[in-house]
Amino acid sequence: MKKIILLTALALVGFTANAQTAKSAVKKTAAKIEAAKVDGPGMVFENETIDYGTIQKGADGKREFVFVNNGNKPLIIESTQGSCGCTVPTKPEKPIQPGEKGVIKVHYATDRVGAFTKTVTVKSNAVGQETKVLTIKGTILPDAPAEATPTKS
Repeated sequence: MKKIILLTALALVGFTANAQTAKSAVKKTAAKIEAAKVDGPGMVFENETIDYGTIQKGADGKREFVFVNNGNKPLIIESTQGSCGCTVPTKPEKPIQPGEKGVIKVHYATDRVGAFTKTVTVKSNAVGQETKVLTIKGTILPDAPAEATPTKS
């Protein structure tokens, strides 16, 4: 019985120590992101790929790429361009100030059935990444077949 209690206590101590290490690693990662400041305008996206998943034909095709200006000067999005006419991005019109969030909206035409992968090219004054390519992807299902209605005789 003493051995079981001792082993349980050791296991709990081991798990607790491991959990503290994981929390420390998260804090260090967050610190690195904060430390990634740039001299001039900067642009860091929360996600560079948006996965629509599997959606129905005609579903809402609007999504947003959220980013932060991690620099010390205003960020200006000069242009956004979809890789085809079915992908229409919208850029912020005003400069994004240091530390502020910005949004690039994307509308994909969900009237096309099948898998898709498209890109949005963002041109800005961001230091070291004047051109940034973002990706959207997913699969659009065809319309469900209409149920047959009985005919009257």
